[in-house]
Amino acid sequence: MNTETLKRTEKKIDSKMRITGSEAIVRCLIAEGVNTLYGYPGGAIMPVYDELYKFQDKINHVLTRHEQGATHAAQGYARISGKVGVAIATSGPGATNLITGIADAQIDSTPMVCITGQVGSHLLGTDAFQETDIIGISTPVTKWNHQITKASQIPEVLAKAFYIARTGRPGPVLIDITKDAQFEAFDFLYEKCDGIRSYVPVPNTDPETLKNAAQLINSAKKPLIIWGQGVILSEAENILRAVIEKAGIPSAWTIMGASAIPTSHPLNIGMVGMHGNYAPNVLTNECDVLIAIGMRFDDRVTGNLETYAKQAKVIHFEIDPAEVDKNVKTEVAVLGDAKKTLQALLPLLNKKVHVNWLQKFKDLYKVEYEKVINDDLYPVKEGITMAEVIKEINKQSRGQAAIVSDVGQHQMIACRYAEFNVTKSNITSGGLGTMGFALPAAIGAKMAAPERDVVAIIGDGGYQMTIQELGTIFQTKVPVKIVVLNNDFLGMVRQWQQLFFDKRYASTEIQNPDFVAIAKGYSINAKKVTKREEIASAVKEMMASKAAYFLEVSVEKEANVFPMIPTGASVSDIRLS
Repeated sequence: MNTETLKRTEKKIDSKMRITGSEAIVRCLIAEGVNTLYGYPGGAIMPVYDELYKFQDKINHVLTRHEQGATHAAQGYARISGKVGVAIATSGPGATNLITGIADAQIDSTPMVCITGQVGSHLLGTDAFQETDIIGISTPVTKWNHQITKASQIPEVLAKAFYIARTGRPGPVLIDITKDAQFEAFDFLYEKCDGIRSYVPVPNTDPETLKNAAQLINSAKKPLIIWGQGVILSEAENILRAVIEKAGIPSAWTIMGASAIPTSHPLNIGMVGMHGNYAPNVLTNECDVLIAIGMRFDDRVTGNLETYAKQAKVIHFEIDPAEVDKNVKTEVAVLGDAKKTLQALLPLLNKKVHVNWLQKFKDLYKVEYEKVINDDLYPVKEGITMAEVIKEINKQSRGQAAIVSDVGQHQMIACRYAEFNVTKSNITSGGLGTMGFALPAAIGAKMAAPERDVVAIIGDGGYQMTIQELGTIFQTKVPVKIVVLNNDFLGMVRQWQQLFFDKRYASTEIQNPDFVAIAKGYSINAKKVTKREEIASAVKEMMASKAAYFLEVSVEKEANVFPMIPTGASVSDIRLS
């Protein structure tokens, strides 16, 4: 061993300290830059909580009121910050309560590390009290998971967990740690992970695919870009804008891609999908080149695949090779990180303006405006529409607020009508469609970005699925704004029942409690609006509040969200009424 190697080895040994596994877990989190995590204590994770108590000057543990709330809060934290969200729970029911949030994070590519306690290693497989095979349960909905039974495994496994969660296409990782491993002492040394053999988070980009893509784009007469969340995850917003502007291409977005480009941009032609805008949906089946960037051709975007963009040559910019040709056959697949591949594409593009093609989008927007948008935003009927509430929030926030929406009609309305002038401003449950997501996710988002206004838009049904997280707001004093658009229905299901089940409203009408009284019970300022003329002043009061604020708005009971692509229909068959 030469002198230089000997010095490095001695330094490594000298930097070790003998500590317990539970202390090692906390020190690993701190080394990864974690300053906030969400969770709920219990027997099998108690040693870690004892260490969190000792390190509370360095790391803030937020006690949620349910483990599912912890995962959604961690998701909100991750989505607005770009960092890895962290949730922690005990074994058995504590661990299983994390699963919905983990599954949500997996399908929406959200970086998250979940840590669960487990019974002692000598009890594994004995059906001990609060023992559950969380590794087996979570395998289908995690990017990676691992069970630790020895304290010495903790540093390496947690370093891998954070590396896997954040790199490539992000996702959730679950680490299960037995109680004896938490108590066991060992010589601790933490080294961040910067690579794992056989794990290639970002595939190499073939330069030929970039040339082929540029050639197709340059020769296109009717090109259309659809971008997704991959643009936001790779922080490619600015380069996407440069590509759009240079090539003069009308560009639409998926729900998860919303806010990457400002709503007001002249080449931003709206949202695609089941309740997206009329023009980009219809003209998907008229474009000659379809450029998909960081999106996965979800069924809610494509409608009937047998009729989706069959006339177009499809270019797919994608980081995950498994998504290429999975749903839509591509002409050219450009693998790699969106930011890098778009940067390489830009100099290959010709400067263009597609005047006539863009005019077709403008003409169809006028049709949608006259038949749908005008009535949503400027109703003449007595009942309050969801859209006019969003319109007032836009006005008061100047499009700067982060909108955290739950799942249902209000989600579609929020995505359609919110003005997004800042990236990472649309936080919602896209792929899994998890009711109850918004309230805890808004808590996490506000904690990660305290300088931003965070407004949760929630339906009366989804609100009650995680309403207990008002207790988290009460205890932490996190100043989130909560808007419940109350129509006394499970609105989206009711809409389907009206349109496709002859108005048989089976189990969709809800008898709701006094939401204002409940909010006030948690010392949260609250108000209920029932008249149109009250909206502006109530939203202004809410946005001006320095503390948490709850606003309930009674909206039309049986209003529907249009446009709408019926299940199994083509994007060309989108309905305006």
